[in-house]
Amino acid sequence: MVTERVRGDVRRVTLAVAAAGVCSFALLYAPQPVLPQLAEQYGLDPGRASLAVSVATAALAIAVLPIAVLSEIVGRRPVIIASVLASAVLGLLLPLAPSFEVLLVLRAVQGVAIAGFPAVAAAYLVERLGRGGVAAAVGAMVAGNTVGGMLGRLASGGTAGLFGWRGALAAVAVLAFVCAVLTVVTVPAAGPAAPGGRAPLRGILGGFGLALRKPVLLAQYAVALLAMGSFVALYNAAGFRLTGDPLGLSPAVASLVFLAYAMGSVSSVVAGRLVGRFGRRRSLLCGLAITAAGTALTLPDSLPLVIAGFVVLTGGFFATHAVANGWAAAEAPPQARGPAGGLYTQAYYLGSSVGGTLGSVVYGHAGWGWLVVTVTGWLLVAFLGSLAVRAPSAAAHSGSEQPAADRDDRGAQPLVVPQRPRHLP
Repeated sequence: MVTERVRGDVRRVTLAVAAAGVCSFALLYAPQPVLPQLAEQYGLDPGRASLAVSVATAALAIAVLPIAVLSEIVGRRPVIIASVLASAVLGLLLPLAPSFEVLLVLRAVQGVAIAGFPAVAAAYLVERLGRGGVAAAVGAMVAGNTVGGMLGRLASGGTAGLFGWRGALAAVAVLAFVCAVLTVVTVPAAGPAAPGGRAPLRGILGGFGLALRKPVLLAQYAVALLAMGSFVALYNAAGFRLTGDPLGLSPAVASLVFLAYAMGSVSSVVAGRLVGRFGRRRSLLCGLAITAAGTALTLPDSLPLVIAGFVVLTGGFFATHAVANGWAAAEAPPQARGPAGGLYTQAYYLGSSVGGTLGSVVYGHAGWGWLVVTVTGWLLVAFLGSLAVRAPSAAAHSGSEQPAADRDDRGAQPLVVPQRPRHLP
C-alpha cells in the first residue's frame, strides 16, 4: 500500500513538471514563427521584430537568480505555481496588445514569470524525490520543455495563416493555460530544503558560494553554456541553410525542421534511464559526442543528411541537458540547490543568447562549414571539462578501479523512489 502511494506520488510529480515545461516553453517561443506578420503589421525590420522573442529570453536569464533566492525563502512549490499561472495569463493578454511596444513590455514581464519554473524545477525534484529518483523525473521535465518548445512554434506557425498572429498567440496561450491548471492540481509540496527549514539570507548567500566552489557543479554550468550555445547557433542558421542554395526549400517547408525536437523529448527520457545503468559522466559524454556527430552530418549539401543531422544533434543535445541538469541538482548541497539550479539555468540561457549570436556571425561571414567547426570546438571543450571532473567522494574510494563519478552515480537508479512520500498536500 505504501509502495503504491509512493509510486503514485512520483507519477504526480512527473506529470506536474512535464505539464509545467510544456506551458513555459510553448509560451516562451510562440512568437518566433509569427515574426514576419509582426514585422508587416508594425513596419519593423527583422531585427526589431525579433525583440518579441529576445526580450523574453533576456528577462528570463536576468530573473533566474533572484527567483532562485526567493524559492529558498518561500519554497519551490509556490514559485512553480505562480510561474505557470502568471505566464499563462500574460499569454492570454498578448493578443490584446494595442501596439508593438506594449507587446514587448508584456513579453518582458512574461519572461520573468516563466523564469520561475526553470529556476527551481530541478531543486524541487531533488527535494521531493531524493537523489535516487531524480534522473527519470528530470528526463520527463526536459521532455516537457522540448515538447512545449516544439508545440509553441508549430501551433503558432500553423494557425497564423488562418487567424493572424493574434489568433496564433491566443491558441498557444489556451494550450499553456490548460497545462498550467494541470500543474497546479498535481504538483505536491517539496521536501524540506535543509534540516533547519528555509535558510536565512546569509545562508542563501552562502549557498551561492557553495554552488560556485564545487568543481562538478562548475562543469555542469559549462556544459549548459556551451551545449546550448551550440544548439541555438545551429538552429538560428538552419533556415538560411535550408532555404539557400543548393537546398532551396521554401520557408514553410524549412520550418518543419523544428519537428526534430520530437527526438529531444525521447532522448531526454532515455537519458534518465541510461544514468541509472552507466552513470552520469558516461551518459553526459555520450550525449555530447552524439551532438557533435549530428552536427558533422549537416555538412554535405544533401537534404536527407542535413535533416538526419538535425535529428541526431537534437537528440544528443537534449540528452546532454537532461543529464547535466539532473547532475547539478543531485550534487548541490541542500542549502545550495536553489542557487545551483539558478546558476545552471542562467548559464543555459546565456549560452542561448551569446552562442546563438556568435554562431550567426560566423555563419554570415564564413558559411556553414565554419559554423560546424566552431560549434564542434565548443562541444569539445564541454566534453573535456566533463571528462576531467571527479566526484567529491573519489578519494574515499581510491582503492577501486572504477571512477567514482561513474560508480557513485550508478546508484541513482531512475525508478527508485523515496521510502515515504514527503509533505503530501
